[in-house]
Parts: sequence; structure tokens; C-alpha cells
Amino acid sequence: MRMRSASLPAASPDYAALAAFRYALRRFLSFSAAAAREAGISASQHQALLAIKGFPGKEVISVGELAERLDLRHHSAVGMVDRLVRRRLVRRDRDSADRRRVRVSLTHRGEALLQGLSAAHRDELRRLGPELRRLLLESAK
Repeated sequence: MRMRSASLPAASPDYAALAAFRYALRRFLSFSAAAAREAGISASQHQALLAIKGFPGKEVISVGELAERLDLRHHSAVGMVDRLVRRRLVRRDRDSADRRRVRVSLTHRGEALLQGLSAAHRDELRRLGPELRRLLLESAK
């Protein structure tokens, strides 16, 4: 993390703008966690499904790529994949070119669950979007 060396004045309105923006983000993340729980999965499992489906230019990704996207250690990503495989939300296959690499993709069940969650998240972002945009512009001043 890179921090700026210049400090803000004690009464700066920037603090209020930054605090309001972070509060709006926390509200969205809280919504997201509740939506995942309601769908029967954890927030981190939802994030994993989204990372697999949303990986740029690929439908199938390696466990290492998933670990990077989730900011997890490789063995933690393996555990996440194990749990998702048991729930039949993802499938795991060996890479045909490099048998050491494990590839992960969504099952039809995983796709359907993610589609429903994504629709709910898009609706929530449409609702929160104008406020987030306004707060982002205020905090960037």
C-alpha cells in the first residue's frame, strides 16, 4: 500500500467524504454477504464463483489464478475448490498440457447460482450507484 505523505487538515471535508464512501462500500459488501448466505453459500464462495466466471478471456482457470484473484495462499484456494466441488458448484480437472496444474470451471449448478446472485447484485448496484458515484467524486476532490 502506498500512502501519501501530505496530511489532511483536521477539519477537512475530505474525511467526511472518504468516510461516507467507505460506509457505502461496507453496506454493499454487507448486502453481498447476506445475498450469498440466502443462496446457501458463503461470501467467499460467491467471490470464488465470480472470480472463475469473470476471469478475463477464460472459462477455465488454474487454482493458482483463483488464489491470486482471491488474494489467498495456494493451499487455501485448494480448500475453497474442494468445498465448491463437494457442493457441485465447480469441477476440477488436470491440465492436459501440464498434469501438475489443476483447472477449475463452473458447473451448470454453479452457473445458475451465480446468475441469480449476479442479478441481485446488479439491482443493488443500480440502487446504490448514484450515491457511490457522488461519493467517489467528492472523495476524489
